[in-house]
Amino acid sequence: MDDISGSFSAAAAVELRGVNLSLGRGAARVHILRDVSLHIGRGEAMALLGPSGSGKSTLLMVMTGLERADSGTVIVAGEDLRRLNGDALARFRGRHVGIVFQAFHLIPTMTALENVATPLELAGIRDALKRAERELGAVGLARRLHHYPAQLSGGEQQRVALARALAADPTIIVADEPTGNLDETTGHEIIELLFRGHRERGTTLVLVTHDSELAARCDRVLRVHSGRIEEPQVPIVPAQGRS
Repeated sequence: MDDISGSFSAAAAVELRGVNLSLGRGAARVHILRDVSLHIGRGEAMALLGPSGSGKSTLLMVMTGLERADSGTVIVAGEDLRRLNGDALARFRGRHVGIVFQAFHLIPTMTALENVATPLELAGIRDALKRAERELGAVGLARRLHHYPAQLSGGEQQRVALARALAADPTIIVADEPTGNLDETTGHEIIELLFRGHRERGTTLVLVTHDSELAARCDRVLRVHSGRIEEPQVPIVPAQGRS
């Protein structure tokens, strides 16, 4: 395989070139992503907007290595994901990628503390329990460390998921409709915590949302339609205007 990673910008957290992804075969083949190319800078916040089924969530999955593109190049934190096998990709995600889904994806038989600490331990990060405790405290769950997911409210479960995503100090955090299962007040609290983590750590943020006002808090908005980037990637608000 040719060494092309050097042609990618060292300032990029994510670069995609000519990425395509399809599912099915023959007449049933569906094109999910079509020749997608993009650049996301280190420390940047980018929102993905588009109708349901447009390919936004799949684009996130490709960025995190949870889906393999049929063709094209995916560089994340300077690593060409095509070159990583399943185990290496899992280790890479553990150290460089934090993920917050609409569903919380917590392990029901583990406490909040264990849900955050276990991925750190699997990634070979030292002091996993101490770090997990610190991260849970930062999202307001210092008194809920030993509670199981069934003993936590939806908002508390999403706080655990957010603490888990941030605990490894990843290069990039992706959030796919992270407030979709929450009421308005609780969702606002989660968003504030998410943006605070992005600002204080300098972590790149990629956010899928249907909320244009929420998207406007990011540095840029990328509109996706039918698996393609629909509009130029241009700033929508000056950096000093974000909160």
